[in-house]
Amino acid sequence: MNYLPIFIEIQQKPCLVVGGGDIALRKINLLLKAGAIITCISKDFCSGITDLGKQKRIICIKKAFEISDINSQILIVSATNINTLNAQISKIAKAKNIPVNVVDSPDLCSFVMPSIVDRSPIVIAISSAGKAPILARLIRAKLESTIPHAYGKLAQIAGDFREQVKAKFSNLTERRYFWEKIFSSVVAEKVFAGKIDEAKADLQAQLDSSNESEMGEVYLVGGGPGDPDLLTFKALRLMQQADVILYDRLVSSEVMELVRRDAELIYVGKERDNHSVPQDGINQLLVDLAKQGKRVCRLKGGDPFIFGRGGEEIETLAENSVPFQVVPGITAASGCSTYSGIPLTHRDYSQSCRFVTGHLKDGSMNLPWNELALEQQTIVFYMALKGASHLSEQLISHGMREDMPVALVEKGTTPQHKVYVTTLSQLGDLVEKTEIHAPTLMIVGEVVKLREKLNWFENRA
Repeated sequence: MNYLPIFIEIQQKPCLVVGGGDIALRKINLLLKAGAIITCISKDFCSGITDLGKQKRIICIKKAFEISDINSQILIVSATNINTLNAQISKIAKAKNIPVNVVDSPDLCSFVMPSIVDRSPIVIAISSAGKAPILARLIRAKLESTIPHAYGKLAQIAGDFREQVKAKFSNLTERRYFWEKIFSSVVAEKVFAGKIDEAKADLQAQLDSSNESEMGEVYLVGGGPGDPDLLTFKALRLMQQADVILYDRLVSSEVMELVRRDAELIYVGKERDNHSVPQDGINQLLVDLAKQGKRVCRLKGGDPFIFGRGGEEIETLAENSVPFQVVPGITAASGCSTYSGIPLTHRDYSQSCRFVTGHLKDGSMNLPWNELALEQQTIVFYMALKGASHLSEQLISHGMREDMPVALVEKGTTPQHKVYVTTLSQLGDLVEKTEIHAPTLMIVGEVVKLREKLNWFENRA
């Protein structure tokens, strides 16, 4: 981060604005919302600033800026069109350790003025560190359209009940559980509908009936193939409210950046011949953590129910009466093929698609080769990199053409996305002579020919 995002209390505190134009007026209006006592210095004032002076809402001093004008202010804004003057104000303010903002000159600022979504007491600030303020405003516009104004009222009600909740629950975790339950319950819906008294009554009733200790819950969440933009809304919500995250090797670092900052992270990744935690151990750990009252996110690459061992994990949860949710994710087959410009089905090339794991539970590759070696079908092999030579030999021996196109997609949808295209007969040589890293997905079928025309991801501007 170029700047630490903080909120400064300037209620009834002296602030200085140098400049009298429309830009200075915008900054003044923002400071007034925060309750500042504002002095504005300029040789000339726009009509808006003049009106604020006449209304006694700010102090207007019509003169040139002098060094002595900076004294005991809590904050300074320089909004003039004179570069040398802006630089002088910045230098003096910094020397006196007074926060200073120089409009459109981030190099001269000790703080920047963000775009703001105001749902007081909820306030959201969006900053581009002065690099792209228009982009920050566009993001603000998106947030404005999705966050109801009633969130401010909901926050005020929560503040009114805060001491009661602290007295009811003995630790921070239990309080957090209670508030998250409230904020996603009918209480919030009644606030949004303007039924404030009913909302308060419901909140009080839930507070009176809550128990301090409850069973936790497990969320099996599909983290997708790597690109964090492919997460579902529900996946993101559960990732950000979980107390513990059990994550796999295939979950990208970009996706991991989106989990709750204070969540406990437990790595349980597995490679073909190296399991950091055995599957039975993972299953039991999910049960144990939930019985401690924790909300546990089992975060998996791709989709939990497509070669993700999710079925085995929820079997154990169900046997132990642990509540759980399953959130589908974009599986590697869909994500990798799409980002490679390879449709898995196409009327002219493939009317069916099969997902196949490259090795079974015992490590073998005992597959129904006769069913796989068919024309007009796409086969997607997961975890088949090490067995590529055996795979190609078996498909050819069971009737598949030697020149059948094959694509290997390495680290699909991520910035390291790379695609190798070959034929079935040349597959073994490619894997042997090329350094290809897991995770790599294999796509076999005529649809691979379409990549040359449809390769949008690597050819994008």
